Amino acid sequence: MPKTATITKTNHPHIVRSADTCNGSPIVKGTRTRVIDIVIEYAMLGRSPNEIIDGHPYLDLADIHDVLSYYYEHQQEIDAEIQERILYIEELKKKYPSKVKEKLELLKEDKNIYSQKIQQKQPPNPLL
Repeated sequence: MPKTATITKTNHPHIVRSADTCNGSPIVKGTRTRVIDIVIEYAMLGRSPNEIIDGHPYLDLADIHDVLSYYYEHQQEIDAEIQERILYIEELKKKYPSKVKEKLELLKEDKNIYSQKIQQKQPPNPLL
């Protein structure tokens, strides 16, 4: 027999929770879009509700405003989760440094060395 998801309604018509979807994180009803993701776009990236809709065309303004209303009612909990995620990302960055960043630093060093060699090889300007 197939497993059925238990959806928990909230006091917000566009927001639901389900243990089977996104680890129980509150989501926009009928999607897998988490409240926290929309909040990050709005609060941390400075996107307006219309800009958020541009990135999530399956959402409408009512969804976005309900997400923000939910956020303000649960701000301490959601902000704490965001902070935990930021710390986790910082730990991962330390544990697994960016290979691209390393290569860019090496290229920058090579460029500086090359520039110094060219400057050393240039003959003095007789007009100076």
